[in-house]
Amino acid sequence: MITLTGIHKAFRTHDIETVALDALDLTVAPGDFVSIMGPSGCGKSTLLSIIGMLDHPDAGQYRFDGEQIEGFSERQLASLRSRSLGYIFQSFNLVDDLTVAQNVELPLLYNKVAKAERRQRVAAILDQLNIGHRAGHLPQQLSGGQQQRVAIARALVINPKLILADEPTGNLDSENGLEVMRLLTELNRKGTTIVMVTHSRRDADYGNRIIELLDGKVVDGDQGQPLKEVQCA
Repeated sequence: MITLTGIHKAFRTHDIETVALDALDLTVAPGDFVSIMGPSGCGKSTLLSIIGMLDHPDAGQYRFDGEQIEGFSERQLASLRSRSLGYIFQSFNLVDDLTVAQNVELPLLYNKVAKAERRQRVAAILDQLNIGHRAGHLPQQLSGGQQQRVAIARALVINPKLILADEPTGNLDSENGLEVMRLLTELNRKGTTIVMVTHSRRDADYGNRIIELLDGKVVDGDQGQPLKEVQCA
């Protein structure tokens, strides 16, 4: 599904260049649950932004679902994102003035799905995630765990090929964090491909692969050697 080859990304000011990703290679197969770990500043968020087509590498190749996307226009990238990618953020990123159902409906509006189908799909995904009884509530009327369920429902309502999760339990207590990770695991068992950035080894262990980054490269977290992945049971 995802093939990154020789990805390089640097951020520049007038006097300083900071390399975020350094000739990074990564492959994610359909059905994978990949956990990306590493210290702050190692390139995790930059990598997730590039995978999510929200940022562009300075060099290297990116193939998504068989398509070479470097030459895509912003309109083409936006269309591909809206059809194929679901995002789950640490801060939930719900719209405060919209109800739960309206928040979940937003990606379908962007994709110009007919009203009747929108209502049907929103109701189905909210029921699937056991949050349907809160459809008419505003985000601030929900607990943190419930808000993250709404964010997951919004990500899933388009039936994405890939879910990108950025510290999905970072703003949750332990109990709600475990609930979210169990939910992501169940989604993966049903075939959803997931790439997750996390600082938590406990959360990372829910994936079937753990990739550790340091200074923009894939490394062995114990030895600091390049090109190391951990395969999880």
